[in-house]
Amino acid sequence: MSRESSVVEGFGFKPAESEHYFLVSISSPTGDVQISEHMSWDNEMWKGKIRAVKDESDERLRVFLPRVKWDGIADAVSSEFNSRLKEMGYKKGSWKKRGLTPVSRLFGKELVLLGWAIEDADPGRIHAAVANWLGLLPEERWWLYTMTNAATGQALRGRNTGWRAAVRFALCDNPINSSKAEQRVGLIASLDDEGKNADLEKKKQGSLLDF
Repeated sequence: MSRESSVVEGFGFKPAESEHYFLVSISSPTGDVQISEHMSWDNEMWKGKIRAVKDESDERLRVFLPRVKWDGIADAVSSEFNSRLKEMGYKKGSWKKRGLTPVSRLFGKELVLLGWAIEDADPGRIHAAVANWLGLLPEERWWLYTMTNAATGQALRGRNTGWRAAVRFALCDNPINSSKAEQRVGLIASLDDEGKNADLEKKKQGSLLDF
């Protein structure tokens, strides 16, 4: 095995296997934290940079969080990812205090889902959102990301609408138990209903504007 094929960046990102990944951008101890999605990689492309995108309307930007909210989830997310990386035989990851941290494609989807849940939530609900997020299986997190991203995935344009709003309402409610499948299924079903209802309401409003 060549050295290039075994290199792991950040949290589980192996460029030799896939160039689809996410970046967590931290520019300062107090500034907003950006999470963006990318489809190409070069060892030198991010060298010396602390922001992956400059414009918050950039199509690659999925969510940005106030530092206080990022601090409320960073340790829990790190622990969750590192536990699974250990099982995979990968090295542990850590968030850079300043700069860009690559995150694997699947981990990135899970992280963004949690970010969407808390971006407009009361800071006091972050603990419940983390507990609910941990209560979901990784596959369930991936599915919810895919559904939400398809309709409202851009950081600014999708904020607080449709599936994004449904994710916040669902994950910031009472924690669920990961061992109880019926609770997880109930959460998924409620999200599906809320997302569809929100999308339908948005379409109705658009239709009214056409007259």
